[in-house]
Amino acid sequence: MTAVIPPPFSGRELSNPPTDGISNLRFSNHSDHLLVSSWDKTVRLYDASANALRGEFMHGGAVLDCCFHDDSSGFSAGGDNTVRRLVFNHGKEDILGRHDAPVRCIEYSYAAGQVITGSWDKTLKCWDPRGASGQERTLVGTYPQPERVYSLSLVGNRLVVATAGRHVNVYDLRNMSLPEQRRESSLKYQTRCVRCYPNGTGYALSSVEGRVAMEFFDPSEASQAKKYAFKCHRKSEAGRDIVYPVNAIAFHPVYGTFATGGCDGFVNVWDGNNKKRLYQYSKYPSSIAALSFSRDGRLLAVASSYTYEEGDKPHEPDAIFVRSVNEIEVKPKPKAYPNPPA
Repeated sequence: MTAVIPPPFSGRELSNPPTDGISNLRFSNHSDHLLVSSWDKTVRLYDASANALRGEFMHGGAVLDCCFHDDSSGFSAGGDNTVRRLVFNHGKEDILGRHDAPVRCIEYSYAAGQVITGSWDKTLKCWDPRGASGQERTLVGTYPQPERVYSLSLVGNRLVVATAGRHVNVYDLRNMSLPEQRRESSLKYQTRCVRCYPNGTGYALSSVEGRVAMEFFDPSEASQAKKYAFKCHRKSEAGRDIVYPVNAIAFHPVYGTFATGGCDGFVNVWDGNNKKRLYQYSKYPSSIAALSFSRDGRLLAVASSYTYEEGDKPHEPDAIFVRSVNEIEVKPKPKAYPNPPA
């Protein structure tokens, strides 16, 4: 896959970043607000356009994920086993409920009006945030998983759950009693991230071994024939291939192209339909821990934050960069057809 190397510019760095590893960041569906969770026990709310910290919530332990509910509230997944609701304008929080181990992932489903959490206790839980606080009033259901949950993604009523042991379960949120499909990752190594295609036809899944798989929900032979995987976030040094984990995948909301971020400090943009790399941004100071496009695709938030893939060692400070996205970086290029003979 060929690439165009851009001018060296990382985007604008947000002030008041987290003081420890960034576990996730997400843009709001309604504004340029950005929610960021961190191992420093905080969730921070920024106005990315104004480069302003709008709120900060302290937790009892590392925060492993966060998501928006609407522009005035959100949810967080805690290393202290708690699921919390955060109300930004009042600066207050309450506990929706708990798992029996750290909560790794959290998503809010607009379709179902529910919060979905995945934990290292090998369960998925659905919560109704409209209930009063307290687990017995808000818990809708608990669904055992084959292994610890590592990544979740939603599109419409579909939920994709990626766990340890390379399992992938696909659910219909309207009937959570059993997975609609039980799959195994087509990649040989541990899953890092799963993200559904915005058009709802499938998902991209990345591994610790510099690869991304493009998968389709439709079990028909014709659809399954379209799936493929590709290598990325690697380099050759002295004849040896150095391979990096691919920590983050983010789809562009307008064009359906997607960005990947790896422990090599690079962000690449791909056109999955045409199997081409569209762009590579200049290298960031540290591993790419998380990526998010704004609702209109004009901005890309990049977490440059060491993910301890090489153990404890001196590293660059954790930082969040917000870059303005140029159409040339994310828009699929039209296919060039040869001129028909005269």
